Amino acid sequence: MLVALAAFFWGLSGGIGGILIAEGWGAYVLSFYRGIIGLLFVLVWLILRPGNSGLANPRLWFWATVAGLGVAGNFSFYFLSISEGSVAVAATLMYCAPVFVFLVSFAIGLEQPTPLKCVAIVIVIVGIALLTGIYDVGGNEVTWVGVVSGLLSGLCYAVFIFGFKFAARNGSPQAALVIAFSVLGIVLIWPASVVQVVAVLDTPEWPMFMALGVLGGGMSFIAYIVGLKHTVPTVASIVAMVEPVTAALFGILLLNESLGGVQFLGMGLILVTVTALSFYSSKPSH
Repeated sequence: MLVALAAFFWGLSGGIGGILIAEGWGAYVLSFYRGIIGLLFVLVWLILRPGNSGLANPRLWFWATVAGLGVAGNFSFYFLSISEGSVAVAATLMYCAPVFVFLVSFAIGLEQPTPLKCVAIVIVIVGIALLTGIYDVGGNEVTWVGVVSGLLSGLCYAVFIFGFKFAARNGSPQAALVIAFSVLGIVLIWPASVVQVVAVLDTPEWPMFMALGVLGGGMSFIAYIVGLKHTVPTVASIVAMVEPVTAALFGILLLNESLGGVQFLGMGLILVTVTALSFYSSKPSH
């Protein structure tokens, strides 16, 4: 299934990012290459499928730009969270994105809060506390910067989802992604540093940067979008859990990261609750 494959690739990209961060590379340069290499893939997709692109529609450009800002923030905060904590924690915190989608939907009136949704959000908050250990004042495994960055990566992902959803109504998904990834490149080139961007090309780690972009920015987004056309939302919401699980296993098996029993409990609460919430919300109402 393409959606599961995309989630698997995203999980691997988190692990690859963790390795590159351990080698001393910054979150912004990782995010830049992940997006720029992804841009090359979706640009080829647009060239091969140029029909109904909507590139002459100003609304497509506006919402795709919003999506681009969202994905730039999502990538950057995700890798920053990894650098301040662990791949497993960062991936799980980012998986809280549907909760932010609900909160934004509540705020702008797209959805009405229900007792079930409110309870689910509270459970996720409890799960976050257990996973990150923020209740332990003396704990230092995950910093506050790591926690906040992980949550912000989820919030930015929600912004991307909203932006891309409205952009796709005014043009093709490949055109929307080309604009979004182009915006990412423009926004991140300065914080990534041109010097660092150029230095990647002459470093032994450049194949890993390529893998990060191909898996985390190119093939994954295309597979996810194409897969969604053939997958019902309820199933997609469940298989998306492959991403944080893959990232967590990558971190534990290859990066020597560890999680305690309480952290596993917190991760379980978040994954199960968010998946159930997504499943519940995607079912047609009668």
